[in-house]
Amino acid sequence: MSGVLALIPARGQSKGIPRKNIRDLAGKPLIVWTIEAALAARGIDSVVVTTDDEEIAEIARAAGAEVPFLRPGNLATDGAPGIAPVMHALEMLPDATSLLLLQPTSPLRGTSDIEGLLAMVEATKSESVVSVCAVAEHPAWMFARSMEGRLTPFLESPSAARRQDLEPLYVLNGAMYYAQRDWLMSHRALTGSGTLGYVMPDDRSLDIDTPFDLRLAEILLMTRSA
Repeated sequence: MSGVLALIPARGQSKGIPRKNIRDLAGKPLIVWTIEAALAARGIDSVVVTTDDEEIAEIARAAGAEVPFLRPGNLATDGAPGIAPVMHALEMLPDATSLLLLQPTSPLRGTSDIEGLLAMVEATKSESVVSVCAVAEHPAWMFARSMEGRLTPFLESPSAARRQDLEPLYVLNGAMYYAQRDWLMSHRALTGSGTLGYVMPDDRSLDIDTPFDLRLAEILLMTRSA
């Protein structure tokens, strides 16, 4: 497998946590955890940050990433689709034949996870692989609630009596999305027909979206380094 472009998207603004991508997390800006993991991973040819923000660009360069362009502001809004910065990066980097999108909001994802996903790509020759983790709550035990408070099962089939009897289900954990250029150009999406799932453990699948997530990530990272 030829070298892979690791692309890290980091826009300047966010609603839940202001300036989230460069907030301090266990002594480092949040984005630096992902940059360092990518730089240390075998199989990664280059690490590029796509951002609309000069301060983020400076921090990314200082950490060792490349920032060859700034993303247009219209691709860094809340309403911009997630695939938009990826397609823009492919336009700006025409030599990239495959891409691994690494969300900076997944700081617990490590170098071993990146290398594990790339090993799966190599073994399966898949054009599209994304990271997943097991669901914490199975939909077989979920209910809809009416205005009167009446509960009805979310699934029509009866739920199993024991957790171990349920079919394992997985959810995208948002940490990693791999695809070849031609696949991305054809699907214009991060997942699609034929996408494989690379399973990550729960303790490395945290996606930071709220201040609570940030505090939890810091505890986990400090515990890991203790």
